[in-house]
Amino acid sequence: MIATRRKSTGFTLVELLVVITIIGILIALLLPAVQAARESARRTVCKNHLYQLGRAGLQHLEKHGHYPSSGWGYQWVGDPDRGVGPRQPGGWLYNLLPFLGLDNIHQIGAGKSGPCGGDKYNALAQQKASVVPIFHCPSKRKAIGYPQREHSMNSAQPTVFAKTDYAANSGSIKGDQPNGPNCQCVEQYIDTPGPSCTSSGSYGFNPDPRMNGIMARRTWFTDSQVLDSSSRTMFAAEKYMSTDEYYTGSGCSDNNSAYEGYDWDLNRWVPTLDSNGNVTNANGRSPKQDTPNTNGCTERFGSAHPVGFHAVFCDGSVRLLSFSIDLRIFSYLGNRKDMEEFDDIY
Repeated sequence: MIATRRKSTGFTLVELLVVITIIGILIALLLPAVQAARESARRTVCKNHLYQLGRAGLQHLEKHGHYPSSGWGYQWVGDPDRGVGPRQPGGWLYNLLPFLGLDNIHQIGAGKSGPCGGDKYNALAQQKASVVPIFHCPSKRKAIGYPQREHSMNSAQPTVFAKTDYAANSGSIKGDQPNGPNCQCVEQYIDTPGPSCTSSGSYGFNPDPRMNGIMARRTWFTDSQVLDSSSRTMFAAEKYMSTDEYYTGSGCSDNNSAYEGYDWDLNRWVPTLDSNGNVTNANGRSPKQDTPNTNGCTERFGSAHPVGFHAVFCDGSVRLLSFSIDLRIFSYLGNRKDMEEFDDIY
């Protein structure tokens, strides 16, 4: 009887290793493309969030006749019983809440006693903790509550704060960055600021006529005050942050609530130009991609995207601006009244 040998149909160890190596190479080649596709999708969502904020700004303009005020200062949050304009301590995002379908957050504490204690004081802690997803860019961080750091005059402290990844365009003039008035002289300050309020640490609370952006402290601007084209004046944009401080609440320009008044948590600035048109503070205000190990006290616009940062303009359009944008042109885009002519390609 003649024995027959059956041919093995399995893989040899060498063949298996070759296949695994090929699969590994293919995954390595595809992974950057997958990551790029994910970032592109996140960037699209981020752009849409700014578009919604820009549309809300236009609706605010249509209803009230002016763009939102940026409120009083970092120690005050929005008060539903103080309307809009100079009487409203809350910042630009608080003022936009009704136009984003978020009256439920805007009206927290309405009709309650306050402002510096009692039922309203306690209720506004809920406002400070109310997270709004469209205030966040998914390329940067999740839409969740973040650790607190600083307190407010008119609100108790929640466990976590609502934050934002977007900042109002406050032009090239920062002015004073006040904390607002002391609670004891709020009513006096609304109509005629008195010496007792000024001497108690509220210096700079009055509107500054030099402000040349769209939203500033205790100040509002009408459409007629935008002397440049609305398509050439930024309304808001993504803000620069240190990547080390995304989740800590420790950065001094990201340590407060999204509903606070005028502060670098919610407001950012473009470069200042001297009389000859030269940039005077490029190191502090040139837009930049988020980086680690940097000082969180910043006045810059910027983003987590590798390709640039989004800005929504006063006509409601959203554009992706390069980190290497000409800083003179960038300054023009932030100044509502410079009347400068420049090429649209930037």
